[in-house]
Amino acid sequence: MPTIDYRSPLRCLVAVRGHPFGRDAFAAVFEGMEGISATMVDQPAAALLMNPDGMRDFDVLVLYDMPGLDFDAPEHIPAYVPPPAGFAEGLRALLDSGKGIVALHHALAGWPTWEGYAEILGGRFLYKPGAVRGKHVLDSGFAHDVAQTFSVVGDHPVTAGLPATFDLVDEPYLAEVFEGDVEPLLRSNACFTADHFWSATHACEGRMYCRDDWAHPPGSNLAAWAKTVGDARLVYIQPGDGQGAYESPHYRKLVENAIRWVAQG
Repeated sequence: MPTIDYRSPLRCLVAVRGHPFGRDAFAAVFEGMEGISATMVDQPAAALLMNPDGMRDFDVLVLYDMPGLDFDAPEHIPAYVPPPAGFAEGLRALLDSGKGIVALHHALAGWPTWEGYAEILGGRFLYKPGAVRGKHVLDSGFAHDVAQTFSVVGDHPVTAGLPATFDLVDEPYLAEVFEGDVEPLLRSNACFTADHFWSATHACEGRMYCRDDWAHPPGSNLAAWAKTVGDARLVYIQPGDGQGAYESPHYRKLVENAIRWVAQG
């Protein structure tokens, strides 16, 4: 009788929660990926697995979560919540073990009290003004349903099989991007100036589409990047807000390529 390999699919732990999303539609992104299985785990339970022991039965960690932010706080919304004890050490150990990470869209806003998290991901979306790399910066900006053309930058396994350009309607960010520390994969043709975005702080204060007294400087148009952290590979993909991205064959190809590439690290 032939030996059955029950562990043959590439196994992904997909961390979710912290930001609204269509669960079934998002899950469908992974369903057509041959040889890849995805297990969705909600925060805060997902955080308990982000260490070498918790990830022992998984090959790749996919982040589609936004932990460390409490939008139900009675004041100063969102309240910042620090990572649980041992989380930072566990995640660092996971990366040092070579376990790769694919971070998507709003994951860039996670764990705002932990400076090292931004260094791991390669940037930071801020819901409030704060310090990034020792410099005071304004809160980040968002813009819903923006028609964008994405251009592939250079030659990389994560963008293999994608056309040189492709269109997508999605939510760009005017956020902090550490361009000097990452390998560019995609750029957007959206206009990354304050007059095309809304203030995240104003939105949390009840002024959803407002940029009054918000003089955010122009930002990066980098929409996806790759980097190495510890002994692991990491890919961040900025688009992924909703149905437009979920149903795009190009977006699905991008995510699948990223999963396969970081798994080889």
